[in-house]
Amino acid sequence: MTAESAPGTRSQAQVLERPQTTRRWCTVVHDDPVNTMSYVTWVFRSYFGFSKAVARARMLEVHTRGRAVVSRGARERMEVDVAAMHSYGLRATLEPLGADGEPGSDPAGAGA
Repeated sequence: MTAESAPGTRSQAQVLERPQTTRRWCTVVHDDPVNTMSYVTWVFRSYFGFSKAVARARMLEVHTRGRAVVSRGARERMEVDVAAMHSYGLRATLEPLGADGEPGSDPAGAGA
């Protein structure tokens, strides 16, 4: 009996035919009572390379809404960004992106 004909096994072709979906993630920075707005802007400019206007806009989103998405991509890269934000003393989390590209919009994990 070969592996292809054994019950409950899949051939290599069957495994390769599955659609490969890569879930995207984001780094979210949260507001805190410790860091100044100018410091948060500086961190965003220094680490992410944002322009002054983009860094200020993200900082204001953190300040007014309590959180802002600062990067999107593969989970491993977002883990690096979260760790970097922690090293600067900022509160940051890793969150999955929904089908619409926004965090928390796909709570059931339908895209996973």
